[in-house]
Amino acid sequence: MSGLAGKLLVAAPSLDDPNFNKSVVLVCHHDEHGCMGLTLNRPRKLSLQQVLAELGIKTSPDAARCDERLLGPVHDGGPVDPMRGFILHDAWHVYESTMRISEDVHLTASRDVLEAIGAGQGPEHYLMLLGYAGWGKQQLERELLNNDWLIAPFTADIPFHVAPAERWDFGIRCMGIDPAHLSEQCGHA
Repeated sequence: MSGLAGKLLVAAPSLDDPNFNKSVVLVCHHDEHGCMGLTLNRPRKLSLQQVLAELGIKTSPDAARCDERLLGPVHDGGPVDPMRGFILHDAWHVYESTMRISEDVHLTASRDVLEAIGAGQGPEHYLMLLGYAGWGKQQLERELLNNDWLIAPFTADIPFHVAPAERWDFGIRCMGIDPAHLSEQCGHA
């Protein structure tokens, strides 16, 4: 089962791993060698402005005044390499290391996107994440067979317009399911 890039993994209620309990993960890459994704609903107690300052990237006064996201939190993208940064953003811009995730969303991991954001010239919609979720060969497939994850369609509304605390419910609803009807017990038919 390869080809999940651009889809959401929504943690099943029975998934009790503290790294992924009630998580919503955007699959960025998936092939026979493994999978890489970004958790979209785990804000950290660290602002984007703090990250830019730590990297020596100046923010223009106009950007700081007009873009409240600079003061907002970066997100915990997953437990792997927690200091590696990613910007998930709208597809209008392409930077040095931009990867297409979907028709509407790109992922960039190069400094130039941060400099553009600091200068007030970055993407209109973006989310900064530190770290990522990774699965080795066939690991995600085993977790799917174990009913740890539900596969949902991705919409750019989730990272850019839905509050982090509401993203799990929203992801479930994207599948046409009422979250109140999910059980913490899973089985196989």
